[in-house]
Amino acid sequence: MMTGLRPYVADMLHRPNARRDVRIDASHLDGVSVAATVLDPDEPLILTATLECVADGIVVRGRVTGRWQAPCACCLIEAGGPLDCSISELFEANPIEGETYQLGDDEIDLEPAVRDAVLPELPAAPRCRDDCQGLCAGCGADRNVADCECDPEPPDPRWDALAELRLSS
Repeated sequence: MMTGLRPYVADMLHRPNARRDVRIDASHLDGVSVAATVLDPDEPLILTATLECVADGIVVRGRVTGRWQAPCACCLIEAGGPLDCSISELFEANPIEGETYQLGDDEIDLEPAVRDAVLPELPAAPRCRDDCQGLCAGCGADRNVADCECDPEPPDPRWDALAELRLSS
């Protein structure tokens, strides 16, 4: 029996090398975000993994796939992209904080491990495309769509002394 991100493992615990493949919809993860980047609510977040009984507990190895979405950090239009990360974690009765996860009596809670795998993969400053030119600081026009009539920003006067330097090669 399996509920959400808590697969039943009691039947595996006393059978060394016992293995089970799982495919779990992890879309219900709440609060997984980095800055304004969140998991795409319209796309399923899927964990595909193999659970294996080892001497210390249960090892989980697999992949988490889905999509993320966020406003572009440069022009603010909606951006998104694929999410594909690996997971390889040990669940044991006496976990080492920050290194392994808690093994329950009958099940393991995969949610913290999935969250820990997904968070570093979400972009902190997402872009709609690599060459996004962003918004004009003067008038707010989207420079990807059209040029604006604003004067370019004057250079910072603190850099004037560097402009006078001539480097020879």
